[in-house]
Amino acid sequence: MRQLPQIKNFLRTPEERFQNLPDFPYTPHYTEVGGLRIAYIDEGPKDGPVVLLMHGEPAWSFLYRKMIPVLVQAGMRVLVPDQVGFGRTDKPTQRSDYTYENHVQWMSAWLESVDVQDITLFCQDWGSLIGLRMVAEMPDRFARIALSNGGLPTGNEKIPKAFHIWRAFAMYSPWFPIGKIVRAGCAQGLSDAAVAAYDAPYPSSRYAVGARVFPTLVPIHPSNPAREANERAWEMYKAWTKPFITLFSTRDPVTKGGEKMWQKKVPGAAGQKHTQIRGAAHFVQEDKGEEVAEALVSFISA
Repeated sequence: MRQLPQIKNFLRTPEERFQNLPDFPYTPHYTEVGGLRIAYIDEGPKDGPVVLLMHGEPAWSFLYRKMIPVLVQAGMRVLVPDQVGFGRTDKPTQRSDYTYENHVQWMSAWLESVDVQDITLFCQDWGSLIGLRMVAEMPDRFARIALSNGGLPTGNEKIPKAFHIWRAFAMYSPWFPIGKIVRAGCAQGLSDAAVAAYDAPYPSSRYAVGARVFPTLVPIHPSNPAREANERAWEMYKAWTKPFITLFSTRDPVTKGGEKMWQKKVPGAAGQKHTQIRGAAHFVQEDKGEEVAEALVSFISA
């Protein structure tokens, strides 16, 4: 039995905030984990190959609206959860409730409640920091992994200047326009309607605690409390022989080039069709979502 924190103070975004979302007609499903309601999208045939799409900071499942149709059309069952503090999922109001470990446990418990097997994980940004740890906790549930613009830092890596700037902004800026932040991480632009959709989960700053805190939780120093768990996870990946591909974009100032260590260290990455997504910035799902989804379909089919 997982030891889940008991959260006493949280907010739930009113459903009317999610009306008329562009190109996102999906009905949310809900399950309760540790007293929090987790929202997720579950599309496609229930007996199809399972694809788990994990979003990062400060996005939510809306990020995957360009990929979901391609995957469903290919016969996949697509699961897209909103992480705790994001999207339609409940949002703790205390900063101290947001820890790396809590997020791994919340999402692992959610996945166990959905109870699927032979999963293909696609993860990006914080979706990878959490998703890759989920795999390490229950590797038998996963058949393959596709990593994009993310990783599993231990605090011993060189951290790009762009991330330090972003972290400081999240910590100290009195202005934190989530939709415009996502737009700034796109190379191909983002419509005003999409910007508004990214803002939808956050009627006020009280709802955005998680989005503010996430950058501060990234292990950038060996003293980070997540270091040991991430190092243990890395040991598992150094022995991971199941298929593993990288789909990194060419214009992400934070993660560009980060795929090389995974291709080198993970046995399952050998001989795979790793792809650089050209013309895409950090939010590769926005810039080249259909192309990424097609690459994912080919990966699964192979």
